[in-house]
Amino acid sequence: MNDVNPKNGAGELSNGDVIRRLLKLSWQFKGRCIQVFILQSCVLSLAILNLRFVGDGIDYLRHVLLGSRAPTFPLGLEPTPGTEPARVILTIAGAVVVAAVLRTFIRYYNDLSLAKLTQLEIVPELRAQVFAKLQRLSFRFFDQNASGSIINRVTGDVQSVRLFIDGVIIQCFLLVLTLSVYLVYMLSSHVWLTLACLSTTPLLGYLSIRFSRTMRPQYKESRRLMDKLILTFSENIQGIATIKGFNLEKFSTKLFEADTEKVRTQQQAIFWKASTFGPLIGFVSQINLIVLLGYGGYLAMHDEITIGGLVVFAGLLQQFSGQVSNIAGVADSIQQSLTGARRVFEILDSPIEIQSKANAIHLPKAKGEMVFENVSFRFTEANTVLHDISFVAHPGEVIAIAGATGAGKSALVSLIPRFYDPLSGRILLDGIDLRDLAVEDLRRNIGLVFQENFLFSNTIAANIAFGHPNASRAQIEKAAKIACAHKFIMESPEGYDTILSESGQNLSGGQRQRLAIARAILLEPTILLLDDPTAAIDPETEHEIMEAIEQAISGRTTFIVAHRLSTLRRANRIIVLEEGRIIQMGTHDELMEQEGLYKEAVSIQAVDPESMRLLRLGAWNKRAK
Repeated sequence: MNDVNPKNGAGELSNGDVIRRLLKLSWQFKGRCIQVFILQSCVLSLAILNLRFVGDGIDYLRHVLLGSRAPTFPLGLEPTPGTEPARVILTIAGAVVVAAVLRTFIRYYNDLSLAKLTQLEIVPELRAQVFAKLQRLSFRFFDQNASGSIINRVTGDVQSVRLFIDGVIIQCFLLVLTLSVYLVYMLSSHVWLTLACLSTTPLLGYLSIRFSRTMRPQYKESRRLMDKLILTFSENIQGIATIKGFNLEKFSTKLFEADTEKVRTQQQAIFWKASTFGPLIGFVSQINLIVLLGYGGYLAMHDEITIGGLVVFAGLLQQFSGQVSNIAGVADSIQQSLTGARRVFEILDSPIEIQSKANAIHLPKAKGEMVFENVSFRFTEANTVLHDISFVAHPGEVIAIAGATGAGKSALVSLIPRFYDPLSGRILLDGIDLRDLAVEDLRRNIGLVFQENFLFSNTIAANIAFGHPNASRAQIEKAAKIACAHKFIMESPEGYDTILSESGQNLSGGQRQRLAIARAILLEPTILLLDDPTAAIDPETEHEIMEAIEQAISGRTTFIVAHRLSTLRRANRIIVLEEGRIIQMGTHDELMEQEGLYKEAVSIQAVDPESMRLLRLGAWNKRAK
């Protein structure tokens, strides 16, 4: 399957586009971001103040012991003349401790605020947006994109957007603020010493840019491999019965291990490059300390800078070098976040193909006349599935759709609730083009029963009322009775409050189908779509399902995809498709009188006893004529 491409071949989002979107997203949480910035500024100020206190303490000791020049204390905290030196030193030590304690508490509150911003606000909000968008995307989107990729985007890639907030924006702000403050402070201490110590900074910037560009394709490939790993895992869990049935547990384990190894190898390459770049940046930045010891020591010997000032300068330079080293982490975070965010935005930007027009027509209750006018349809550019389909289904009529696998039966049915739109032609409901109707009204008039119906891990009542959560128990029971499901439901441990296991595995196939029929008719739809509902069940269960279908289709325009004669004979009209075209249309008796695909298919299928009896009766009647 292809990766998500919202621009229909126009190419992926550029880094500039992604960064602008991320900044716009961050602006939605500007209040919390500003709070974090203020707290970070307080932490930085206290760190510098601490260093200043230490430097002044050293200079004050030199002043007392060696008679050197007295230091100038910050914030006007000059000791009064005659104060005991020990008291001054203790006061400075106390100030250092107080500043350190304050810094610890502020940093703790800052980390807490940052975690709330990213994990409790941004991530849940963005996941909700992505999930809501997925609910509105058409079937075509899910046809073209693997489930592993979609799951990874909603889980892992959303975290990458969070990383942009705390790993890029906040870290960049902290870098700029810290480096600016340190630079101003160092320049105010000694301009030439500052310039000499920071001579390697352009080299650090160049290395960071090169690293960032190198890592982008690495992270993109890592995401692709993780998508594949998740898909393999998901398919193996869903297909565990097939795997065990063919005794392929070891083979499946090897496949999963192979995918895991590919992810591990890719991650190892990324970690190796990132772990190499960090120490390299750190080594280059440590050259600054060599310059400081040489040139700074020379200045101190010539009394151009105090020993305390040199200690403060060394501390600032160490902090400066540490922040510069963080450029490696920020560069790594940028590529991780841009790669993940691009994949998230691709979902958010994917076009919603099926939606109501601004002036859509509302149709609370349809009469049920369906008209296909020269309808053609294709899933992909190279594969047209339906060609020039035209017919009319009158209100209350049962239309069976037959044909070989791949003839276009399910595709035809999927056009009725607008899971897809036709390539050409139009479909009318009560004389109104489906594209002119409000999608909600259209689908509220349609009940759906698939060959394999999905049931949720909830109560039986909740599953029946899935499309109408506010339905009363009386309405639920009425639908269940029509679907011939009430009896087995009442025999369940908790009746309608029985909790179903995952996908309703604690029910038989026939029971699941009857619940699906009850769910479909609960809203009393005008149109009922049955996509081969008896294909995967045995003849005995089929009899139960057909009894439910007989009651469900009463008074409703019904389209039923079917192969079995016992189902086809109940239709008012049968449409036979071949390679996407209608080749025969009529009642069962009419089609059996014609030489063609329908008669051939009915004659050679392995039929159940009831159908065999009907065939024999038909043959007898024909001979009698």
